[in-house]
Amino acid sequence: MKRYSDEEILDLMENASLKDLGKLASEVKSELHKDKVTTFIVDRNINYTNICWVDCKFCAFKRRLGEEGEYILSFEDIDSKIEELLDIGGTQILFQGGVHPKLKIDYYENLVSHIAKKFPSITIHGFSAIEINYIAKVSHLSIEEVLRRLKKAGLSSIPGAGAEILSDEVRDIIAPKKLDSEEWIEVHRLAHLQDIKSTATMMFGSVEGNKDIIEHWRRVRDLQDETGGFRAFILWSFQPDNTPLKSEIPHISKASSHRYLRLLACSRIYLDNIANIQSSWVTQGSHIGQLALLFGANDLGSTMMEENVVAAAGARNSMNEAQMIELIRDIGEHPAKRNTAYEILQRY
Repeated sequence: MKRYSDEEILDLMENASLKDLGKLASEVKSELHKDKVTTFIVDRNINYTNICWVDCKFCAFKRRLGEEGEYILSFEDIDSKIEELLDIGGTQILFQGGVHPKLKIDYYENLVSHIAKKFPSITIHGFSAIEINYIAKVSHLSIEEVLRRLKKAGLSSIPGAGAEILSDEVRDIIAPKKLDSEEWIEVHRLAHLQDIKSTATMMFGSVEGNKDIIEHWRRVRDLQDETGGFRAFILWSFQPDNTPLKSEIPHISKASSHRYLRLLACSRIYLDNIANIQSSWVTQGSHIGQLALLFGANDLGSTMMEENVVAAAGARNSMNEAQMIELIRDIGEHPAKRNTAYEILQRY
């Protein structure tokens, strides 16, 4: 498989037709997934708290400590959400929250252990790089020790949240209190070294340029060359409504579907060492989510029984298992339900 340089992918991003990008991305996808199987997962996104001190300008979900509307879910509330997920055949919780300024490692260990023991069939895919980094700081522990203890408690893998754009020039504008690019990469590197797999994400459509996007892809591809620990890449678009960044830059608007499909195709072409590319129907809607499968994506993502963060910024899309199966069949591919490790659980 050809490896594209930064210069080559920039040329494709800026000059290739959408049709040609889709053709190239589909060829790469076919090399990696010859059986034409498109996967999805039944899971639930549980945000255990919305309290966060980081104040990202693109976020409409967070609340500061003491602010109206703040919460920390009780174990009983979390149990109830997981029981509802089990009732529809779910296998995973995407578990993350704000970066709470006071919660330490004991809280997280107890929470993960409680879930793992009570619901052994549920995979815990949880805690972004900045959550893990801050747990380490507030608990006076190394990141390695936090990861080791959470894994022992029952954590299976970590999501790619908090990456946004891995270009510090962009991060200094949209999330100046957040980890810098290398710190985000380092948390994932340390996780991979403990055999904790993860995903990589990218949020586009704020203030970045094409070269910032390529820098992001390069950092992800380089770490994958080093560790092989990323299971998937997920691209999603900034949702500007109700965010501080929209107040600062009133003319900023949601990226077009055309832009999404171009970048999705380029990510499939460039990230030759990551097997799975996920469609972001949650931000794009089901029809563009389906179209993404013709632009390099091989996974339709989650049925997303619950989603709060993107919804707070105005994007409220929903899809159930039957609808996913229908959309996949409609483009001539074979639907299959998977688990967190991308192992096939059921073919349809």
